[in-house]
Amino acid sequence: MARTPVSPQTEAAAPSTDPRKQVVDALMRLAASRSWSQIELGDIATEAGISLSALRGLFPSKLAMLGGLTRIVDDAVLAGMSDDLAGESIREQMFDLVMRRLDALAPYKEALRRIVPVIRRDPLTLAALNRGAVNSWRYMLASIGVATEDALGSLRVQGAVLLMARVSEVWLDDHEPEMSRTMARLDRELKIAGGIMARVEDVHRLTAPLRGLARALCSGRRPRVRRRERSEDRGGENEDYAPAI
Repeated sequence: MARTPVSPQTEAAAPSTDPRKQVVDALMRLAASRSWSQIELGDIATEAGISLSALRGLFPSKLAMLGGLTRIVDDAVLAGMSDDLAGESIREQMFDLVMRRLDALAPYKEALRRIVPVIRRDPLTLAALNRGAVNSWRYMLASIGVATEDALGSLRVQGAVLLMARVSEVWLDDHEPEMSRTMARLDRELKIAGGIMARVEDVHRLTAPLRGLARALCSGRRPRVRRRERSEDRGGENEDYAPAI
């Protein structure tokens, strides 16, 4: 799929009047030239041009500022939604959605290249960021009409989070303007994800009767089984087939 990537310089040049975005931008500017552990809260406040007290009112931690970046990207992607691909397959819409997220992240690419290896070594940080990513992708999938609240919704959302993470690994080191390596990886990951979800949905459909039986057993109600009753009034055998609930 041919695309024209958004220019990082054009995006970054636009000043922001949103104080939360100003702080996120300040953090990412610092992260582009310093190690994550060397960036202090006072440094961020100075870079953003606000007091430490004002910074505290906006974000409780650097990790929360990374969450703020996710929100900025969400807002940009959702604001740019259109009906151009409404008639296309979910796979095509997912391709476009991921690429537009990467376009929104482009101004912060250098900072992310330095931050990501650090946070990957911290399981607690990864878990916290995953929660934010799950919330993000619930809205992303909803924007293209993918169900997120049914029995398989959580699996679809977490799968999208993992897909984005795997594609981002390539994107961070993809220096080509056309991002051909990134798009090739995304295409491959979408094929894999599509195959997995198709099998999961088949299994979910085939095991529906067993789940109904399990719910009945867990609720304390015994499923009724076929029993023979002799009715003197009818003078014969009567078979009662009562379906299990």
